[in-house]
Amino acid sequence: MGMAKRSYSKKGSKMEPAPTRLTFSIPSGQINGTHYIDLSQCASLVNRRFYRQGINWAVAGIRVNVQNTGATANITVSKLPNTWVMSNSWTKGFKSWQRMNNEALAESDSVRPKFLDFKIYADANHHAQGFVGNLLPWSLQSQFAAGEWSSSKISVPLVSPAGAFSPGETVERELIATGASYPGASAVTGFDAVSLIEGYAASRGLPNIADPNTPDDASDTGGGTPENWMQAIFNEGTDQSADVLEDMITENTIAPYPFEGDGVATDTQYPGGANQGIGLEIVDQSYVTATTVGGSTFLQGSNFPCGLVRLDVLGFESDTEIYVDLVPGHHRGYLCEPMTEM
Repeated sequence: MGMAKRSYSKKGSKMEPAPTRLTFSIPSGQINGTHYIDLSQCASLVNRRFYRQGINWAVAGIRVNVQNTGATANITVSKLPNTWVMSNSWTKGFKSWQRMNNEALAESDSVRPKFLDFKIYADANHHAQGFVGNLLPWSLQSQFAAGEWSSSKISVPLVSPAGAFSPGETVERELIATGASYPGASAVTGFDAVSLIEGYAASRGLPNIADPNTPDDASDTGGGTPENWMQAIFNEGTDQSADVLEDMITENTIAPYPFEGDGVATDTQYPGGANQGIGLEIVDQSYVTATTVGGSTFLQGSNFPCGLVRLDVLGFESDTEIYVDLVPGHHRGYLCEPMTEM
């Protein structure tokens, strides 16, 4: 008697199949230095389908295999800062780029590229290397061949110092997530770049140096003619209220972070920008020595905004394999979310 067919799937619960381990192989002569991985680019290659870069990827962990026989070596993993500043900077930069494109395509929408996507660099060093320098995944026998993975550009109309436009003249810039704007033209792409964080900071208003902006008369509760007479009503023969108010006025009135106009800082101080907590956020660092068991070291996972991973490697003396483990989920096989929801 045959067994009745049973269905275990439910509508909406099926996850698409997708490889969850990305393997990278780097020869000894090229391993030391700074490398970048774009998880969306890699996922597009191993799945043969398009994953946009504007995704916040979940990474379970990273394993590094290296037979190192020299002095202590180390590897550091970094990512775009996991801050509201980075989230808002990316969103505002994306919407500005999208608006620019939509205005240009208003009368010519038929020329819109099928794979148009907002693609940025992690930092100035990534911009200098270009996307052609990104690490690509390997199969058992060979490295995956790259498809087109082009950076986004903004086109800025030229304006003279006097404020007059130069008709028909524009400059094109690429985009970096962190650090200062205008790091210089990339030797690979030929374009200079602007920073999302610095652009966001420059487009926002600044807080008052003191919040609240307390009137000078607030502490005048003594004597026979106090200006702050409403508070003086409750003096009851003690100067407690005056002392308390003095503390309120002189302490805890300035933000606990530096910002332009606070009397000290002369420029914006957003984390990950040009002046404060410059660059990417460190996820983990690990050391490898001649006695490291099996030549394997493990680095913790995290969420990686835009799927951009920076690896800084020092002192490795042999061929190295790097394994990045992604988390299964319902976004075309992976656990991740749009950057607009970061």
